Amino acid sequence: MSEALPILSCVTLAPLAGGCVVAGLGPHQKVLARRLALGFAGLVLILAAGLWWAFKPEAAGPQFVERWVWIPTLQVEYCLGLDGLSLLMVLLTAVVTPMALLASRGIDERVPLYHALVLFLEAGLLGTFTALNFFHWFLFWELSLVPAFFLVRLWGGPDRGPAATQFFVYTMVGSVTMLLGFLAIFLGAKDYLGTKVFDFMTLADLGRDNRWAAYFHVNLGWYSLTAEQLTMIVFLGILLGFAVKVPMMPFHTWLPATYAVAPAGVTMLLTGLMSKMGVYGFVRILVPLFPEQVRLLLTPLLWLAVATIVFSAAAAFAQRDLKRMLAYSSVNHLGYCLLGLVAAARFTGADAGPAGDKAAALNGVWLQMFNHGLTAATLFGFVGFLEARSGGLRGLDDFGGLRKVAPVFCGLMGIALFASLGLPGLNGFVGEFLIFKGVFGLAGWAAVAATLGLLFTAIFLLTLLQRVFNGPLDERWAAFADLSRRERLIVVPATILMFVLGICPQILLEITNPAVLELVERLKS
Repeated sequence: MSEALPILSCVTLAPLAGGCVVAGLGPHQKVLARRLALGFAGLVLILAAGLWWAFKPEAAGPQFVERWVWIPTLQVEYCLGLDGLSLLMVLLTAVVTPMALLASRGIDERVPLYHALVLFLEAGLLGTFTALNFFHWFLFWELSLVPAFFLVRLWGGPDRGPAATQFFVYTMVGSVTMLLGFLAIFLGAKDYLGTKVFDFMTLADLGRDNRWAAYFHVNLGWYSLTAEQLTMIVFLGILLGFAVKVPMMPFHTWLPATYAVAPAGVTMLLTGLMSKMGVYGFVRILVPLFPEQVRLLLTPLLWLAVATIVFSAAAAFAQRDLKRMLAYSSVNHLGYCLLGLVAAARFTGADAGPAGDKAAALNGVWLQMFNHGLTAATLFGFVGFLEARSGGLRGLDDFGGLRKVAPVFCGLMGIALFASLGLPGLNGFVGEFLIFKGVFGLAGWAAVAATLGLLFTAIFLLTLLQRVFNGPLDERWAAFADLSRRERLIVVPATILMFVLGICPQILLEITNPAVLELVERLKS
């Protein structure tokens, strides 16, 4: 049992407790519900800042570890810990959730329930990013799905029913295949691992030595299949679970519809945080546990990553709905993360490959995840402000010349758009640069093909700027209001962070680089 303060449990349980408190309020207590929810989210932000302050990047292994025996008969432990990678995701969750709550001021029905579900979703995300044991991790993975479904289903726009159902079915199918894969791991390795059968670090050691094949063949008893075929089936099941969550093409079709109908605050959570769970699973689970299988399917996975980048950017260019455009843009940016991850896993065994390129690509992946979460959440917040002022309009051709009446609105949204584009000096540039720097040395053809995504991204984002902000002002928008004080409280800190992380990315790189180097060492052997 840990003798120190269980700070990670406090971080995870604070929004869970807050959600229970807020859910108990009456429907008429709207103001109190908003204030309490924001207070609990603020508490999580303070605790996350304390974790960042106390974190020691140079220390090996996870920090703030909490370990208790939980369900002895199932050999399950309650095990939490943070390395630099998971700390970054905890910080992102703590930053985006208050932004989403502040952007939800327009929610006027079942206000306590809405804010309680947002806090439950935050708890699920934090539990996912801090867990070091699969059983505990999977509970929080699923916990995040339930409030997200109801947030879309109850407060979404037209066609919210089909969109929420599609979202739930896609992610549930992925979760089921992933659960079956881990049940196979449990049955295959329990006799060898004892109480650490669900421990991520121990499982990664088995994956590095490629011992899964022998264990599966002996304990699962599927003798009609070879050991290698059994291992590949388990790998593909877990891969599907993460591919749907990212999402990787062709498992992305739930995302544009869900993002388009969800309220602005919910879309900020979906794009800023939930989409990162899939990429996090790739890094924390899939690649360390199955490096050999990733290598065997390297070419198809690289092609899928490139397709995710290029086709989603082209689809964004074809959209006339701003939410759908930004939804496809989100898929495009996460495709870069997949490209960097798969390319970094290319060299295993005796051929360790260029370690510097691997480290650059993986550091870029983590920066891209944080920066995209911040930038995409901010952009969807701006679209929400636009909808609130226009009576729900958000078409590319519905506006024009808005910079003449709302210069602060257009200026700050323009900065977020250029950050998404990857303009040097803003946060979006650094992650993409490191990914391409690493991938060019590891899989040059994939990097060259992926640059088409950069071209399409530049075209559709500049088109958005031109159509919405410039040109003649439509008389309908002569009284278009600039940003209010509350709205500036949401977007100005995010804008400042975009500049700070674009100019001083070492603030985050100092946290992630030691964990990235440890992962690179694991991929060498």
